[in-house]
Amino acid sequence: MSFQIQQIFDVEKKLNYVVLQSDSIFAKIVLNQGASLQELTLGSIPIIQDLYPLKYEDTYASSILFPFVNRIKNGKYFFDDFEYQIEINERERNNALHGFVYNKEFQIISQLLEKEKASIVLEYNETKLSKGFPFTYKIQLEYTLQNASLELKVTALNTSTKSFPFTLGWHPYFTSSDLFNSSLKFDSDKKVSFDENLITQTTEKYNFESELKIENKKFDDCFYLNGDLVEFETPKYRLEITTSEKNSFLQVYTPPKENIIAIEPTTGISNSFNNKIGLKILEPNEESEVTWKLVITNLR
Repeated sequence: MSFQIQQIFDVEKKLNYVVLQSDSIFAKIVLNQGASLQELTLGSIPIIQDLYPLKYEDTYASSILFPFVNRIKNGKYFFDDFEYQIEINERERNNALHGFVYNKEFQIISQLLEKEKASIVLEYNETKLSKGFPFTYKIQLEYTLQNASLELKVTALNTSTKSFPFTLGWHPYFTSSDLFNSSLKFDSDKKVSFDENLITQTTEKYNFESELKIENKKFDDCFYLNGDLVEFETPKYRLEITTSEKNSFLQVYTPPKENIIAIEPTTGISNSFNNKIGLKILEPNEESEVTWKLVITNLR
């Protein structure tokens, strides 16, 4: 097995991306779309695929969600006795959605090639103060690709002189040969209840069975996780999604595209800047990190 890392610029699509690959392994990361993982093949099985004709600006496919996940109601929040107004980017619901780095261009900081793995470190450095979030920060992503796994370590550093609130999340969409006959397994006993604009209203008890069969259900749901493992079972493969975060959440969403499902690990929930659920504070010069890992097993 021999890994390669290649940087490519697609002139027609205006996409700057890097490819990590070996014989039966392939990962495509688009640097100017928030360093999002747009394609992933493990063991010759496609796990993440291009969502065309759906657009990235509508799907946020595999985007890193920072400094907030999901939505902030009306884009408004209070912090340290000040009210802030974030720019609205979900106009139909009048919400701020999915943070600020999903459409930023990341730079390659370092890369490593070994016989059994390849890794690359990417970074975005925010130096401008926005009206709704007047803080600076660096966010670094380290992707590590091996034969049957992909690991993503996200590190956020507060480079400003004041503390700020934050949550972190990842928005990957996974493909199944038959989503109807696929299922999810995870440990949960609480679920988030949303209003008509997908803003958190309450949390409620949830009687979770051992297996959540997807069938023809349409999801846009958020669950409290009691453990660090989520399993996605499909007719062709079984995928384990793990998180290093002790108190985390899982957003599940089915887009308008056949046999695709978003399985999103997050450290907070919708409107967390106001309801404080999962919210953390990052002090000046302090950093916070979370690692998510995908491991494919039971290839069929």
